[in-house]
Amino acid sequence: MPLPGNFLTYPTFKFDNFNVRDETLAPWPRTPEIIQSSLAEYYALIEHIDDRLAAIIETLKKTGAYENTIIVYAADNGLAIGSHGLLGKQNLYEHSTKVPLIISGPGIPKNQVKDALVYLYDLFPTLTDLLEISQAEGIDGKSLMPIINGTSTAVRETLYTAYRNTVRAVRHQDWKLIRYPQINHTQLFNLKEDPEEINNLAALPEQQTRLQSLTQMLEEAHDQTKDTMNLYPKTIQEKAYDYRDLKQTPDRHQPQYILEKYFYPYQQ
Repeated sequence: MPLPGNFLTYPTFKFDNFNVRDETLAPWPRTPEIIQSSLAEYYALIEHIDDRLAAIIETLKKTGAYENTIIVYAADNGLAIGSHGLLGKQNLYEHSTKVPLIISGPGIPKNQVKDALVYLYDLFPTLTDLLEISQAEGIDGKSLMPIINGTSTAVRETLYTAYRNTVRAVRHQDWKLIRYPQINHTQLFNLKEDPEEINNLAALPEQQTRLQSLTQMLEEAHDQTKDTMNLYPKTIQEKAYDYRDLKQTPDRHQPQYILEKYFYPYQQ
């Protein structure tokens, strides 16, 4: 299995508790062998889901229900599995926040790909709009039907994402700002040129205007969502760390055979 282009043996800075969930499933530093094995299992599970979906679709066709069925395929956040030295989804990089979204069925144009910023909670108003059901009041989601029908290219200008009380991010067009207030660290990525978020442009003089613009968007989204996180804490924590000081404990949600394969053999 090829390694991710942004593979690291461990994160370059500490922004949260790394002894959590999936992050405890491999030793520090990560090794190519463990990441490749994990990726093989990950892809096998994805292929299994594909096969099961194919069986459901085939059953719909056999029963005559396929032409009258709306199918929505989406997912939970993805796992890093080696990207940026991480394993889990406890971060705001694209490999963990960007998820698949496929919609097919009556009233949905076929074989089209749309490039727009959307949230999963936009699905509810989208489906009620498609089915001509009265829209609920007081919801945050927006119908994606204008995008699907081609009458508009977007329903949102930005996306605002969060992880716990340590990371916030805003996405605008091809640009993304990730802010770590507690360690006073900022990342700026051009996702069109750098989809794997390798080159942090935040310190470049020629990007300061863009950095300020995205920071303002982040602050506005923070206020609009009534986010209680302090974007500018008075006390700044240390972001440098030594991975050898990290104490890992097994994740109680993981099956025993996974712990025996990836966790126990590597603990000191």
